[in-house]
Amino acid sequence: MSGIEDAFDRVADGYASFRPHYPETLFDQVAACCTSRDLAWEIGCGSGQATTGLASRFKRVEATDPAPSAIEKASNCPGVRFSVGRAESSPLAAETVDLIASAQAAHWFDMTAFAREARRVGNQNAIVALWCYDRCLIEPSIDAVTSHLYKDILKGYWDPRRSHVDAGYTTLPFPFTEIDINPPNIVLEWTLDHLLGYLGTWSAAEAYRKRTGEKPIALIEADLREAWGDPATTRTTICPVSMRLGHVHG
Repeated sequence: MSGIEDAFDRVADGYASFRPHYPETLFDQVAACCTSRDLAWEIGCGSGQATTGLASRFKRVEATDPAPSAIEKASNCPGVRFSVGRAESSPLAAETVDLIASAQAAHWFDMTAFAREARRVGNQNAIVALWCYDRCLIEPSIDAVTSHLYKDILKGYWDPRRSHVDAGYTTLPFPFTEIDINPPNIVLEWTLDHLLGYLGTWSAAEAYRKRTGEKPIALIEADLREAWGDPATTRTTICPVSMRLGHVHG
């Protein structure tokens, strides 16, 4: 295994502990577009940040991720089968899936191959939902520090496909019949330690560490602590969410 699978394999523990979960209203919006709710295929499930929301609305969920350690960290969930797999191929039977969903992962797909597989497994009324969230916003002094990490320290370490997230997936190829949707943002209460843990899950942070032998978060930690103040204080954290939603078969 190499490339992006290896990068996310290395940060699987951090994903399970620090990556945000999604608001219930997001899953309500997506599920409301489905004419039946027997089977959902979640791609790039990680350690299950979106899986439980899907499982509470669909009878069965097939949750796949290319990183084996992510699947190992996923919590057992009734009605869900976790397995190692990619977006471009699956063991699912043809015309069986009601919803094909992916949270914060579609920018890694070979979209042409994924679309072909989506049309194979999706039933006549299948829906595809691909969403992402941008960098968290807390308050200007804190955001300035995390922006310095993102734009300056980690410049050149981000995979070019990350630009699709920066653009709110508006630049992501989407060869499906689009449905307009306005998804809710993620709103959380985080401590400083949680923010630091989250920053450490960035793929570019892992690429930096692998290339230089140093942890980039250490370069901004002092400034972040000064901006935060009392580390025990929780602060409202907003992650802007964007979504592409559509009919698989038009």
